[in-house]
Amino acid sequence: MKDLFARIQQNKGPLGKWAKHAEGYFVFPKLEGPIGNRMSFNGKEVVTWSINDYLGLANHPEIRKVDADAALEYGSAYPMGARMMSGHTELHEQLEVELADFVQKESAYLLNFGYQGILSTIDSLVSKDDVIVYDVDSHACIIDGVRLHHGKRYTYQHNDIESLEKNLIRATKIAEQTGGGILVISEGVFGMRGEQGKLKEIAALKNKYNFRFLVDDAHGFGTLGKNGAGAGVEQGVQDEIDVYFATFAKSMASTGAFVAADKEIIDYLKYNMRSQMFAKSLQMVLVKGALKRLDMLRTRPEFKDKLWRNVNSLQDGLKERGFDIGLTKSCVTPVYLKGSIPEAMVLVKDLRENYSIFCSIVVYPVIPKGLILLRLIPTASHNLEDVSMTLNAFSKIREKLEKGTYKRLSESIAFSVSH
Repeated sequence: MKDLFARIQQNKGPLGKWAKHAEGYFVFPKLEGPIGNRMSFNGKEVVTWSINDYLGLANHPEIRKVDADAALEYGSAYPMGARMMSGHTELHEQLEVELADFVQKESAYLLNFGYQGILSTIDSLVSKDDVIVYDVDSHACIIDGVRLHHGKRYTYQHNDIESLEKNLIRATKIAEQTGGGILVISEGVFGMRGEQGKLKEIAALKNKYNFRFLVDDAHGFGTLGKNGAGAGVEQGVQDEIDVYFATFAKSMASTGAFVAADKEIIDYLKYNMRSQMFAKSLQMVLVKGALKRLDMLRTRPEFKDKLWRNVNSLQDGLKERGFDIGLTKSCVTPVYLKGSIPEAMVLVKDLRENYSIFCSIVVYPVIPKGLILLRLIPTASHNLEDVSMTLNAFSKIREKLEKGTYKRLSESIAFSVSH
């Protein structure tokens, strides 16, 4: 019998094997200072394109005051206990009512975290007799939720309606045998590519197939649709989404999440979602902060307007310079380049140290081998000077990449990892 840790000692994983060169800089970097368009990295100011503070609310003075006042009034512990036992308040109820109204659903339920929330929502909605059909490019939290499912599950090719329909046919046959139902899952906005899920086309299939539709709209909530009510509102199919999920970690610049649906479904989740039944209630400082943030989404369209001015300026500028930004139809701005992981590391170090641009780097196994994805997240805090500076820097690093400069500089990294 092997030692449990033998595998861990021998195989650090596809990302872990780069830890010696990457940790503290490419992964687990330390961005310091107030959250905004410019922060400090390694002691110098950088334009920051990796913070999901879409509407620039994180350091808005009105937000900071509400957060501070709530912390002074309630501390960080209240209420204590799970919602079902001792952690329920009128303000929790009020936030749920306002969230449901905002996303045009009958009822809503507060959740402690986005990742945990969607995972446990999926787990609670299905039984072993049911079938899940989900987009192959779904976020890890959805994949982990599906992994908990004891029944059949199928992936369809990303945003491919023909592939979805083929899998719905398979799922229908299985469900007819088991006596179960079908749950289709898509994201409102795919956070890596920036593409909107084809919610309208998926919803249209409900006339032909008997399924329920769950949408994780973490990146669409606050950025798409009227007042930021989400991708379903943007595409005109919010009524066809049976279960709508969103997180506070993006546009709301906070912690927490919610799920919204018909009251019957929400009531079921309240009494059956184990991750909430047996977990501490969302703290009051977060609840009061979320109420203020939601009010600003509803009443202050200038935040969303400024966000999209910056998005359009950045994305149009990249396209004009010939960069491949894929099929994004959201704020998420991917820039695709060709190169190895060692080249990507040298490129990003150059971008940060010599051009003062900080953005996230994505490589294999998240995307195919041979590709480098630089992921930019425009926010309402950015300005046109940030955009111009970034466009010029990207033109220069692309030239170096194509000339082989980064390949030569990266040879020592590649050698040390392979040996």
